[in-house]
Amino acid sequence: MRSEVKNAAALLHSESRGEGPVVVLLHGLFGSVSNLLTLARHLESDYRVIRMDLRNHGKSPHRDYMDIPSMATDVVKTLEELGIQGAAFLGHSLGGKVAMQLAASQPAYVEKLIVADIAPVRYGRGHDAIIEGLLAMDLRSLRNREHADEQLKSAVPELAIRQFLLKNLIREGDGWAWRMNLSVIADCYDLLRDAPTVEPYSGPTLFIRGENSRYIIDDNRVGIMKQFPDSRIETIAGTGHWLHAEKPQEFNSLVSGFLAES
Repeated sequence: MRSEVKNAAALLHSESRGEGPVVVLLHGLFGSVSNLLTLARHLESDYRVIRMDLRNHGKSPHRDYMDIPSMATDVVKTLEELGIQGAAFLGHSLGGKVAMQLAASQPAYVEKLIVADIAPVRYGRGHDAIIEGLLAMDLRSLRNREHADEQLKSAVPELAIRQFLLKNLIREGDGWAWRMNLSVIADCYDLLRDAPTVEPYSGPTLFIRGENSRYIIDDNRVGIMKQFPDSRIETIAGTGHWLHAEKPQEFNSLVSGFLAES
């Protein structure tokens, strides 16, 4: 995909299921609309569920720049294009930051907010090995996906994470390419680690964290309550950062229960 003007809002690729009140799902770093499909299927009998690819991810446009505010602006542009004036939002990881930013800067669009395993803080450089490993892969020499997995194994020893990352690898002519805009993600990684805008959002908010994850820790509670005064934190036992995939029944139940609250 062709990169465009740095500050131009992107019309995001989206996929919709079901009918009813709108729920927007936003995936995390290196992800795509497929990541939250199980939740979408769970909700589609009662809601219109819209999953969006964030800029430089999935089938959405590539841009030469990305930060949390610009990505929230993309979501607003896409909502406007779809004729949607308000929705509940769920974001996981980076998608959670984008959803928090949207709630802080454009609260009229956000009826309810669900944030999965991310806090409104600036994080350390936890993805350096992954980024370096992806950039080091020689796509020109790839024979197949098994060969790609071999190339990435030394940098990313966890099989499940490699499989997740390699979903971004697509055939292009006789060769291979990244669907995501890997070089810009790497260049803008420091901006993606930033906290969202700290303007308070007074709407109902649910934070869901994994018991074994360090993305939402007890020390974050004060900051969360300050920025999201009508919020609570639920913990799913025995899960890490990928809580929606590790225990989908419990995760989906928390989400649907919160959405059903008056």
